[in-house]
Amino acid sequence: MTTSEAAPGQPVPTEREILGWQEFGDATRELARAVLASGFVPDVVVAVARGGLLPAAAIAYALDVKVMGTLNVEFYTGIDSRLADPVVLPPLLDTDALVGRRALVVDDVADTGETLALVLRLVAAHCAEARSAVLYAKPRSIIDPDLVWRRTGRWITFPWSAQPPVTI
Repeated sequence: MTTSEAAPGQPVPTEREILGWQEFGDATRELARAVLASGFVPDVVVAVARGGLLPAAAIAYALDVKVMGTLNVEFYTGIDSRLADPVVLPPLLDTDALVGRRALVVDDVADTGETLALVLRLVAAHCAEARSAVLYAKPRSIIDPDLVWRRTGRWITFPWSAQPPVTI
């Protein structure tokens, strides 16, 4: 299968976790319930783009949180291939809108955890309280997210990256 998750000429691992659309919906509802069960009620949901966009939107809807922000970060360039450090890309998040608010930072996976750690530092510097939620966390992550749907050491194929980019 060709996907958008591999760099050109790079094979996709055969041993991997595959998340389908239905399970994605169930996972985000479970994470939303876990947020409420933890006693944390976010005022704003911040998506780590691109992978965290869909989970963040689904969780925001489930929690009835209408205020969302996005922080664009580039780190991965392919399977286990990444830049030296995560890089924040424009457009930037309006951090003034975070002042005094409780923010839930959402991403698809805490793999190395470096992207999530960076975003949490940036968001926490501006808001009253920041917590994190991810669909998956890997054992090698430098950060243990506050809320995790599933833990795995395998490569993950998400439904939004399971197909290659569209071409004409």
